[in-house]
Amino acid sequence: MEIKALQWEDTIPIRHKVLWPNEPPSFCKVEGDEQASHFGVFIDNELHCVASLYHNEKSARLRKFATLKTSQGKGLGSFMLNFLMKQLQDQSTTYFWFDARESALAFYARHGFKTEGDRFYKKDVAYFKMSVNL
Repeated sequence: MEIKALQWEDTIPIRHKVLWPNEPPSFCKVEGDEQASHFGVFIDNELHCVASLYHNEKSARLRKFATLKTSQGKGLGSFMLNFLMKQLQDQSTTYFWFDARESALAFYARHGFKTEGDRFYKKDVAYFKMSVNL
């Protein structure tokens, strides 16, 4: 397993397949993708997981974090999340946050993230804001 930097366009196929398969691929592009940092987990030179970081002074937001269903439960997401948190700490980022699907709360809680506020919805999918101070 290795993590490599990506261009935002490289993230779209996995974002689409995992997060929003019933929407067109263009739905998976995020405002600010051109300025964000994008990473992928590769196994044998094949992309299995993507994540994007959007920086704002001392904080960073994780968006469109997705692992192929066939690769879930194998530690790729944890590998990526630990990498991102280390990168952010090295850059003196102090606050890391994102909107987490309710179905993934336990995963993020294992990594020290806490929910903030109430449940909300995006296209009928339940989310919570989650964060951690680094």
